Amino acid sequence: MKKEIHPKMYNTTVVCSCGYSFETKSTAGEKIMVEICSNCHPFFTGQQKFVDTAGRIDRFRRKYAKFQKKEDK
Repeated sequence: MKKEIHPKMYNTTVVCSCGYSFETKSTAGEKIMVEICSNCHPFFTGQQKFVDTAGRIDRFRRKYAKFQKKEDK
């Protein structure tokens, strides 16, 4: 291996916004802040969090209501 071309490896602490933290190795630095991790992500926990679902569905229905009315005629 050539010297002086590889990035420096750090023992990194990854800290999630939920409060969970773990140790790993990374070239990004000694501390990494993340918004979501395997401890709080719905895929890993099996719990779904609905954020503004009703608002999105209503917007979708209003947007495509004109097409539905044409098909009914």
